[in-house]
Amino acid sequence: MTTRADCLHLDAGDPLASLRDLFELPAGVIYLDGNSLGPLPRSAPARLREVACDEWGRGLIRSWNTAGWIDLAQRVGDKIARLVGVGVGELVVTDGTSVNVFKALCAALALARTGGPNGHRRNVIVSERRNFPTDLYIAQSFAREHELELRLVEPHEIACALDATSAILLLTHVDYRSGRMHCMAELDRAAHAAGAMTVWDLSHSAGAVPVDLRRDAADFAVGCGYKYLNGGPGAPAFLWAHPRHVALMAESDMAQPLSGWLSHAAPFEFAEKYRPAHGVARFLCGTPPVLSLAALECGVDTLIAAEAQGGMQALRAKSQALTTLFIERVEARCTGGELTLVSPRDASERGSQVSFAHVGGGYAIMQALIERGVIGDFRAPDLIRFGFAPLYTRFVDAFDAAEHVAAVLASGEWRAERFALRAAVT
Repeated sequence: MTTRADCLHLDAGDPLASLRDLFELPAGVIYLDGNSLGPLPRSAPARLREVACDEWGRGLIRSWNTAGWIDLAQRVGDKIARLVGVGVGELVVTDGTSVNVFKALCAALALARTGGPNGHRRNVIVSERRNFPTDLYIAQSFAREHELELRLVEPHEIACALDATSAILLLTHVDYRSGRMHCMAELDRAAHAAGAMTVWDLSHSAGAVPVDLRRDAADFAVGCGYKYLNGGPGAPAFLWAHPRHVALMAESDMAQPLSGWLSHAAPFEFAEKYRPAHGVARFLCGTPPVLSLAALECGVDTLIAAEAQGGMQALRAKSQALTTLFIERVEARCTGGELTLVSPRDASERGSQVSFAHVGGGYAIMQALIERGVIGDFRAPDLIRFGFAPLYTRFVDAFDAAEHVAAVLASGEWRAERFALRAAVT
């Protein structure tokens, strides 16, 4: 069994260890919630001051040109593209994840229905029953608007649920509850064999696990910027469309549904008639949030910095080692049967998080851990989640967090009344 001394030795030899210094991490805190909100990059405050005080304060509106604000969404998008296996100019930062899901669904439906003589009969969106709620909510409203069926199935039923009526397969790559990871290549093949398009949500994947959208033949992908990309609370999201689909949309004169002024081919012509921009820029909408984009770029740069140490493959290897260590230690120390592992035991099948279930006490247990300085989160009805971002999480953090979990359960301290009081954000 791995000891704490072993963990200190692993940390001392970790080639990624220096990346932890890129973040502001409070003393005495073990932060295991990067799957909900990444920590503050050290570079972000100075960069935000520069944008606010110099570029906005002194440059004023001139900074759209002189500071390159107008190109910021594409510049940051090109950096994220390196993390998800796509090329320069293929991915853009814009809007939020929910809005981007809607835009991708619209484009995917139009393309699916142009794919052959039975295109008009493609009236089903297939998704996972426990997909992330915002994706399902958007899919529900989209299905109502377009008179489609939203077919929700269990993970093992997905491939069988795809047939000649399927227009779109909408999935989150890494499940937000359990951390279970879909095989993207396999499900892309199954969808395409049925004539359907795929829309992937990478919110719990980008920056946490290697993703290769081009290799796996995905059609569309979206994701948020504030989790493993460390872009700050409310950071803008991103959208990718396969270039062949973008080209087909251009040839067919298809416009995405939220054709705002910045997705126009020439926004400053102020023309009365809409003409979509070239390439993925057609998926832009309104004026980009410059301050948020500047912070997101700082976050993405922390992941780009890992390229010199092996990039996403090295991060993935450390992530698997961290999550495996944590599971082993929790199960070795918590032998009372109160916790049930919900995440896949096979490291290759899970993302960069570990979830345990505790019936009746999950929320209170997490609050007791947070009071001790171990910050994870809770997801109803009974899950406690721990995110392991290998950029800044140490092996000794995983070891010590497991010790705190054991202590909270053994002492029963989580039963204190104060830990049962629900806050608005869990």
